[in-house]
Amino acid sequence: MTLEQTSREQSAQIGDIEVCYETFGDRSNPPLLLIMGLNSQMVVWDDEFCEQISGRGFWVIRFDNRDCGRSTIMRDAAVPTRWQLLLRSPKGASYALDDMADDAAGLLDHLGIDSAHVVGASMGGMIAQLVAIRHPQRVRSLVSIMSTTGNRRVGQPAPRIFPLLLRPAPRDREGYIRSFQYVYTAIGSKRYPPNSARTRKLAERCFERGINPAGAARQMAAIATAKDRAPRLKQLDVPTTVIHGDSDPLVGPSGGRATAAAIPGARLVIVPGMRHDLPPELWDQIIGEIEATAARVAQVKA
Repeated sequence: MTLEQTSREQSAQIGDIEVCYETFGDRSNPPLLLIMGLNSQMVVWDDEFCEQISGRGFWVIRFDNRDCGRSTIMRDAAVPTRWQLLLRSPKGASYALDDMADDAAGLLDHLGIDSAHVVGASMGGMIAQLVAIRHPQRVRSLVSIMSTTGNRRVGQPAPRIFPLLLRPAPRDREGYIRSFQYVYTAIGSKRYPPNSARTRKLAERCFERGINPAGAARQMAAIATAKDRAPRLKQLDVPTTVIHGDSDPLVGPSGGRATAAAIPGARLVIVPGMRHDLPPELWDQIIGEIEATAARVAQVKA
């Protein structure tokens, strides 16, 4: 595929997948890999958020997952049907979350990084967990935000929210922007309501980078068919923090609690008033937890 790059966007060839990524800060600092969620481009990790983390002494890397943004779009892969998604049919999955975790590890290879601090949000948290499971030597510390273990008894969406996952995304610019803002409002924190101008600017940026509704369905199939990671999470030996909003309607807080319970020594942080988003008002707290988790690496080695 041809990648139209901005001044900082770069491309990495990882097997058959081309991954679009961007970095912030000084490469000589400890690397920190950010993994975003379902159908969410890397720019959903806000520029200022990334800059604030790099300002704490990290070399920050964000990237588009496969089938999203400017990374490879799996155009030849089948699109799962609604029934395949609802029934979690393996026939509907063109790839697995494991493959997406291997993409992330491959990006570290491309960048010449032996190991990194890994932070994932929502589906990105699931992928981050799998990077730690499949490539334990590559993960210095782990932060899983508003995510879950894959156990179907925990972390389920509120019934009123689930239809949002299945509704078709508009392909026209204004329709896409309205839909984007509607979803952000539906799942976003009421205590820290999304700024409409900010979310519109983000929606416009995502639309201009390229939208891919079929990729969203394929990513959803990877989530739906994933096995419970809890047994493998119990084997991890890495400083870990699990962050979850106390009123998350998309991934219930039980998912965060189950994740923390599964990982030995994990710190659980339940954030009052936070739903399924990363409000700027909470960045200092979230970044502080990321920094503190990374600091535990030196403490463990000592």
